[in-house]
Amino acid sequence: MKRQRRSSRRRRGLRGLIASQPWAGPLLALALVVNGGALGYRFTEGWDWGDCYWMVLITLSTLGFSDEHTPLIHTGGRIVTALLLVGGLVVVQQTIQKLLELTNAGYFRRLRERRYRQLLKRTMNRHVILCGYGRIGREIAEQLSGEGVPLLVVENDADRIEEAQQRDLKVLQGDATLDETLEEAGIHHCRALVAALPSNAANLYVILSARGLAPRTRLIARADSEEAEGKLRLAGADQVVSPYVAGGRTMAATALRPLAVTFMDLLAGSDCEVEEFLLSEDPSQLGDLNGSSLAELQLGRRSGALVLAIRNPDPTGSATDSLIANPGGGVRLAPGQLLVVMGSQEQLQRFGALLGNGLSSVESMPA
Repeated sequence: MKRQRRSSRRRRGLRGLIASQPWAGPLLALALVVNGGALGYRFTEGWDWGDCYWMVLITLSTLGFSDEHTPLIHTGGRIVTALLLVGGLVVVQQTIQKLLELTNAGYFRRLRERRYRQLLKRTMNRHVILCGYGRIGREIAEQLSGEGVPLLVVENDADRIEEAQQRDLKVLQGDATLDETLEEAGIHHCRALVAALPSNAANLYVILSARGLAPRTRLIARADSEEAEGKLRLAGADQVVSPYVAGGRTMAATALRPLAVTFMDLLAGSDCEVEEFLLSEDPSQLGDLNGSSLAELQLGRRSGALVLAIRNPDPTGSATDSLIANPGGGVRLAPGQLLVVMGSQEQLQRFGALLGNGLSSVESMPA
């Protein structure tokens, strides 16, 4: 009874393999023919396994040549050869035909894409998802790649995919507005998502999908108008950038404060990063941090990082919070504050460790 159950499970497992892998059936049949023919020569002629498989090979390939080293075939071997010619050639033809059908249907291409997607799921972590590889997307990818930030491009256009791959970028082919595509891109464990599609509507769909899937992920979107900017912020974008506004501001800043712009360019080419450390709103979580000044805590000296600004939450709940730029040592920490800190990755890690349980969340971006 147990033997019958084991045999039944083997048959079900074999049928499942053939159903899930269309190429498995023809290759299995070919393997049975080759090994069956070799076994037939072994029993009928008594040859060693090398001669047996060699005879199967020259028979199925219809070469059929012999030399002084080839053993003579007796009656039993001739019967095996005849069966191989009749059945084997049919199996070989069916195998080749099936593999060609699968190739023409794109099965092996889809199989490679599925394996590539699985590889991305295993390897991509704390990366930036870039949706769209147009003119803006190419510049974003170049900047992030220059900073050494792990990057995954989501694109649906074949020409742009090829261009991104030529620049050694990891590319996921798919529609970025779909939840399935964002999940395959690793939206749940990414560093940030940038929606740089040419259409405002498409960027809006991406932000809506991403915010619904990963509420805590940092989302940056491109907008071509003030109306689109407002809708993207309502959809959940943390930051909305207009290429025209940003370009105009950069040109104006270059005209008025060229040294400051040069400093930012130098900073972008260094190993420095800027992170936002959000303190807990629960005073008990802050512990000794609550009410202590920067001079008393010596966070900068102990970590090596520089506190650029501190944003205090507005108790009235208005849209604007007070920002303290370049805070002095007398500034005291309080629940709900946002600390903007610059430093190397190691320095920023030490800074976060000093905050301990008082740290609610960390948001980072290349400086």
